[in-house]
Amino acid sequence: MQKPLRPRLAWVGPHDDFPCTQDAWTAQDGADGLLAVGEMLSPALLVRAYRRGIFPWSGPGEPILWWTPDPRMVLRVSDFRLHRSIRQAARQYQREGLTLRFNQDFDEIVQACSQPRAGQAGTWITPDIRAAYLGLHNQGLAHCLGLYQDQTLLAGLYFVQLGQMVFGESMFTRRTNGSKVCLAALVLGCQARGIALLDCQQQTGHLASLGARPIHRREFEQHLEQVIGQPAADGPEAGLVHSWPREPLDWEPLVYPYG
Repeated sequence: MQKPLRPRLAWVGPHDDFPCTQDAWTAQDGADGLLAVGEMLSPALLVRAYRRGIFPWSGPGEPILWWTPDPRMVLRVSDFRLHRSIRQAARQYQREGLTLRFNQDFDEIVQACSQPRAGQAGTWITPDIRAAYLGLHNQGLAHCLGLYQDQTLLAGLYFVQLGQMVFGESMFTRRTNGSKVCLAALVLGCQARGIALLDCQQQTGHLASLGARPIHRREFEQHLEQVIGQPAADGPEAGLVHSWPREPLDWEPLVYPYG
């Protein structure tokens, strides 16, 4: 019996609309959530994609592949598990005089995230990806959080924020539990800004151990419709795209989260 043909993928150019997300490939097609293909990235195209719950993810030498998996891995900040090992690491970092800071070295953090992991031959964070997200950062829509010893970067992550929605992108660490501590600090920052959900994109056991879980794509899209246009609550800076603090973060909420 002849194997059924996969649905044809739409080609998305710089000014094209994305197809309906229900047209995305399924696991039966061999690539759950693959929606479209293209060859160019721009900050404007990324914003249009994220507003629909679509993100780019490709390997070296591949065209730009656009994804919207079903189910979608998300972390409700109220479900985050601040494990004892994370609190112990934060306490150790505090004793060593390390600092956590938002938006200090965006390009350096993305570059560190782009380094292939053990057992991987390449990375999805290509030079085109780096340039497009740097453009988002310059517009105040992409942010980073780093762990530092003086000015030396030890761990970090970067993310996109549209309204009251945060889309996690990638993280790295050169210290045990460093990226987990960064994620915990980001979760606390989301709580302070009225952000209830953090998009994790792909399902992994590591994220599940921290409280993330899969939800149906339609549920995720309905949440986006409700929060994308809402300003993040942050006192006098509510609604500003540069509302993440510029001063080093206080360790106390991570070290003694229960008072």
